Amino acid sequence: MKNFWNLKSGSVAAILLATTPFFASAQFSKPVEKFPADGERYLYPIYPGQPGSLAGTMGELRSTHFHSGIDIRTDNRIGLPVRASKSGYISRISVTSTGYGNVIYITHPDGYTTLYAHLDKFLGPVAEHVRKEQYAQKTGEIDLSFTEDQFLVKQGDTIALSGNSGGSSGPHLHFDIRDPQNFAVDPLKVADFAELVDKFPPAAEKIALRTLDINSRINDRFGRFEFYAQRVGNNYVIASPILAHGNIGVEMVAKDKLANQSPFFGGVNYIEMSVDSQLVFSQAIDKVNVAEPRAIYTLMDFKTMRNKGTRFYKLYIDDGNDLQYYGASPGRGMIKVDSLKESSVVIRMKDSDGNASKVSFRLRPSPLTQNVISLESYPSTELAYDITENTMLVVAKPCAESGNKANVYTKGNVQVLEPAYFNANRAVYLFDLRKGLPDSIGVCQKMIAPKVNASIPSSTEYKYYGDLFDIEFPLNALYDTLYLNTDYSKDSSGHELFTIGTRTVPLNKSINVSLKTQREYPNQKNVSVYRTAGKSYTYLGGEWVNGRMNFSTREFGEFTILKDTEAPAIRVVSVNGQGARFKIKDTLSGIDKFEAHINGQWLLMDYDAKSSTIWSERLDNKVPLRGMLELQVTDNAGNTSTYRHKIL
Repeated sequence: MKNFWNLKSGSVAAILLATTPFFASAQFSKPVEKFPADGERYLYPIYPGQPGSLAGTMGELRSTHFHSGIDIRTDNRIGLPVRASKSGYISRISVTSTGYGNVIYITHPDGYTTLYAHLDKFLGPVAEHVRKEQYAQKTGEIDLSFTEDQFLVKQGDTIALSGNSGGSSGPHLHFDIRDPQNFAVDPLKVADFAELVDKFPPAAEKIALRTLDINSRINDRFGRFEFYAQRVGNNYVIASPILAHGNIGVEMVAKDKLANQSPFFGGVNYIEMSVDSQLVFSQAIDKVNVAEPRAIYTLMDFKTMRNKGTRFYKLYIDDGNDLQYYGASPGRGMIKVDSLKESSVVIRMKDSDGNASKVSFRLRPSPLTQNVISLESYPSTELAYDITENTMLVVAKPCAESGNKANVYTKGNVQVLEPAYFNANRAVYLFDLRKGLPDSIGVCQKMIAPKVNASIPSSTEYKYYGDLFDIEFPLNALYDTLYLNTDYSKDSSGHELFTIGTRTVPLNKSINVSLKTQREYPNQKNVSVYRTAGKSYTYLGGEWVNGRMNFSTREFGEFTILKDTEAPAIRVVSVNGQGARFKIKDTLSGIDKFEAHINGQWLLMDYDAKSSTIWSERLDNKVPLRGMLELQVTDNAGNTSTYRHKIL
């Protein structure tokens, strides 16, 4: 349906179509009275019988979801024939500019469904049907369902050409197998494709240890600390023992190499951890619930992913984690450090083909100590704070006159706090937020106001009322207790900046916010809420109600109100009788919609958001475009640009 071919690749595809019998016969099967008998094995959908390779596996950690299938490499080419993996019927087709792009679902007699995504073109009668429906509904993005007697396919039929549509980061075929409950199952185990040979065990890149309560320590410190493991054969070791005390959580960056000399890695779905030969944690990702993608935030370290872009598996079951991957775990995976002896920790990893490796390290017990000689110098004269779980950590440069003590002010009361640990260069204070929310903290005549205004439980609906905004948290919006920090300021241009939480804390559901603006907005047209990140802005929309700006967000962060008066830009790539192609961009609020007409008749325009390109697709390719072409492009703020041209 969508055509990403440039002139050169399009010519190559045309030659293949003209000369290859495989393509010439690649049409849908004629209707049959019943499906083939059960027991049909899955066919590899790209050049079956030839060696294949992958760019991703099921269960792999993505930034916002578990990867639900395998990504089959197409050698960076568009237009390879995509074969039906099993016989059945096309039950659904969707066309979107994001996500899966052009995607086909084939349902099979056993109730399972295969999915083929990021396609370039649909083939056969269904392609014509989809195009006619797009014209009938006057929409390029469409989602169609079919009955089992409409578009039957036999195993091996060519149903489409591979592409790069939707949110794809490069040409490939995304392939899913879904069970009757619409859970994605692992194709490498269910299908057992002979075309894919994997002899490489998983690799461990990093190990992280983190303290799980205020009295825990790693190398005499509170927090989270990363360690590199040395490779020994197929296994990994941390040679020196790690000092530890109390309750510890282990995290790991693990990847599964997919082929020799390949830059691509998959996820590691099978992980076990033992302490002194006793199993304490077991993870087996055999299937993925595609209806709950954000559950991944409870399995990986979200804060580290946001700050560094690195995805660590948590080898413990954190609060809010309801994933069904831990059936064999005897507990929740937290390690209680033995205070009397050194403990041996072994992490075993296995991929879908059974290739295995392990990571080994030792935990040496270390009692709590205040004087930690190895603390780095604290360069700032100001105080700094961070929140981990229920604990606020404050860092300061020590001074003798205060005896290194901190004053914690909470609703008029003062609590004197000894440093949890310190040396001549740095003092670290730990405060349990369950005992109260500090208004301010003072050390050595320096003060910090954390601006943590509320403790919000995760298991109930909650409404926060503040001077600057009101927030409605629906049920299960949070994964864990939230210590909500808020702030207000203005930038150099006078734009209001509202801080609501921190972007390193995930949300499961959208929250509703009502901003109480401090400046006037007399002309509210084209005025919207944006999330800020450095110098970039993400449009969120919103509406004015009784003088307040109301909007919804599924991410915490900093928000502002901006006015967008600039219309989208339209740049002509080509316009002639064979078609029209444009680049469309908007500098602030982003593209909302576009619509084209030829002589007043609606014209289908496909859209690739990655390249900001739209192009026409005629209802009848035998009829050239002739007459007045009009294109209107509208941004999210309501600004519209219009292009008109008469095609002779």
